[in-house]
Amino acid sequence: MIIRDLVEDDVPALTAIYNELIATTDVIWLEEPVTVADRLAWLRGLRPDDAALAAEGDDGTLLGYAAIFPFRTKSGYWPTVELTIMLRADYRGDGIGQALMDELARRASSAGRCVMVAGIDGGNAGSIRFHERNGFRQVASMPGIGSKHDRRLDLVLMQRDLPADDPGGAA
Repeated sequence: MIIRDLVEDDVPALTAIYNELIATTDVIWLEEPVTVADRLAWLRGLRPDDAALAAEGDDGTLLGYAAIFPFRTKSGYWPTVELTIMLRADYRGDGIGQALMDELARRASSAGRCVMVAGIDGGNAGSIRFHERNGFRQVASMPGIGSKHDRRLDLVLMQRDLPADDPGGAA
């Protein structure tokens, strides 16, 4: 497996991963699948100081992807990035998420960013544990603020501080 920059040729496979998560989990709070054009617009909308990464298998298959992007667009939030990591179902638990997280943290730190934020579905205990292992701490729980398939969903916000000299390790 290699971690590399995400490119437009990855978008069809990225869309398949995204839509599988919509259909089978509460990771993404959408009920209907998205189009390749939607995900292409997302990728093209990332700014030059954001990072979009691909985890590619030995055979060239996209196993997962990740990105950091502004937490909020107002300039006062510049030190903070939000992250997302999405993996194919058959590759979860294989260390791919960790490799993506390590590279996201390295890039955020190298760009002078100080804080990473993750918004996680409150029912996703595995993701919460994963983020805790990576130095994130829960800073907010927002009960019932989302919904999917007529069920109320909770949002957990987690935060990790990244000193400017942090090579990607947990603060």
